[in-house]
Amino acid sequence: MSNPAVTYEGPRLVVAITGSSGMIGSALGRALEARGHTVKRMVRRAAAGPNEVAWNPGASTVDARVASQLEGVDVVVNLAGENLAQRWTDSARRSIVESRVPGTLLLSRTIASLARKPRLMISGSAVGIYGNRGDEPLDESSSLADDFLARVCKDWEAATQPASAAGVRVALSRTGLVLDPRGGAFPRFLLQFRLGAGGRLGSGRQWMSWITLRDVIGIFSFLMDHEEISGPVNVVAPEPATNAEFARVLGRVLNRPSLFVVPEFGLKLVFGRMAEDVVLASQRVKTLKLGGYEYADPELEAALGHVVG
Repeated sequence: MSNPAVTYEGPRLVVAITGSSGMIGSALGRALEARGHTVKRMVRRAAAGPNEVAWNPGASTVDARVASQLEGVDVVVNLAGENLAQRWTDSARRSIVESRVPGTLLLSRTIASLARKPRLMISGSAVGIYGNRGDEPLDESSSLADDFLARVCKDWEAATQPASAAGVRVALSRTGLVLDPRGGAFPRFLLQFRLGAGGRLGSGRQWMSWITLRDVIGIFSFLMDHEEISGPVNVVAPEPATNAEFARVLGRVLNRPSLFVVPEFGLKLVFGRMAEDVVLASQRVKTLKLGGYEYADPELEAALGHVVG
């Protein structure tokens, strides 16, 4: 089977994307257009052309103008959200929640109001919904945690309910650490190694569930083409790695030392609770729902070679 990140032979679609200027959204938009799809980018400013839709994700009611522009769209991909890779101050926590939940609820209600509804809504989430689980193997059927990030993810996912109740297929993309030097948490980790100060974080025993950007895009395309898949989908590579293993492999790929250790107390001092819920949290995640998808980057060393090479 060919990788859907590279080839696509299905019908041409109209796809609306929120968070279209972010790392995943911008790459997804370019990839879809390259395959002949029409992309409508949903923006929080005046629209610059016919394929932009100006909307206010903080609005409390459905905007008839926005709804008219989404009428007949085939797929809606909802990726808007404040970056998690920062110290979680009170204001940052509010931004993390408010940039995800109200906009997703409004978008879901808008979709539900349409006469010609999309056949699929892909909405963002994260593997952080499972919390810190040590060596426990996790999949889409696993129980969910109750820390800050898990609560955000649960509320984010629940906000899609109006679309689901209206008969729209909803896929919840529980995404792992995206390996891309242009965004997310990975660039900070990469810089540490390039400066010759790379190594494990804390004990290094925590599991990291990773994925390359091109496989995120490939999986989203796979979801568009497979109507039997709905609900939570873990968007992760087949084999997670411990932080210590990840550090060793990245050091080898970059030909840089990986001997340093960043102590837990230092991480907590700099990042506060974010260090506990994200950097030091252990999530050994696999997926049960992507049978038949052929990964472009199934192995860590080759994946890192592609990403940083």
